[in-house]
Amino acid sequence: MPDTTQHQQDVHLPLYYRENSFPGDSLFHTELPGKQSGMVGDDVPYSFRGDDVMTALLLLNLVLAVVATSFSRDSIVKQVRSFLYTIRSENQETHGSLLLQLLSMQTCLLLAVAYHIYVVHFQQPTFTIDAPYLLVLIYFAVFTAFFLLRITAYSIVNNVFFDSKKNQQWIKGLIFITAMEGVAILPAVILQVYSGLSIQTVVYYFVFILVLAKILTFYKAWLIFFRQISIFLQIILYLCALELIPLLSLWGILASITNVLKVTF
Repeated sequence: MPDTTQHQQDVHLPLYYRENSFPGDSLFHTELPGKQSGMVGDDVPYSFRGDDVMTALLLLNLVLAVVATSFSRDSIVKQVRSFLYTIRSENQETHGSLLLQLLSMQTCLLLAVAYHIYVVHFQQPTFTIDAPYLLVLIYFAVFTAFFLLRITAYSIVNNVFFDSKKNQQWIKGLIFITAMEGVAILPAVILQVYSGLSIQTVVYYFVFILVLAKILTFYKAWLIFFRQISIFLQIILYLCALELIPLLSLWGILASITNVLKVTF
């Protein structure tokens, strides 16, 4: 009977079975189960501060606001005077109209950024779109469409009840209010993104700017359309139909879009 003990001692594993990534290391033992050392850390939350695209957009808005107020100071002062006082023969100049339109687009962009910050802070959702600037672009499209539809609705209604001159004065005043809203909220957005300004403070500031803009809109509508009529109920119905109801609809549309883009678990 053959000696199997001697045969089993002569069996050796091939070299490629015995080699590892650390040959000759006495501290490496493949037969021991490995385990993770330390503690698992939390991922660093996303912020606009570290996003190059959003930083470039906010910097562009800041440069646009500075250039606009520097080179068109006289035009803005004239707009303020024509806004606050009644001008019997208003000269319909086109100088500065392009600037106000650009600032109005800036307002839409800043509102989109502010709404995104608001949603992320209070709801903390997980979106189906990874790039936050694409979400800001969607919100920007919504605000821009709302602004254009608002002007269109005012033009249709005012052309029915008032003359074209008053309608032009009102559209210019409306664009001016929208443009100045953007200039007013720009510092709050930049301070919140880069200085960590409290989101509650920003919300209160936005509410104040919104209420002030509505008061100025009410005053401008009274100055142009209802100063000689003095029918308070008609002014309220006019502004509710073309200001408050569209504003509530805008908030509902933004909330619906946010719910569609959120990941539901």
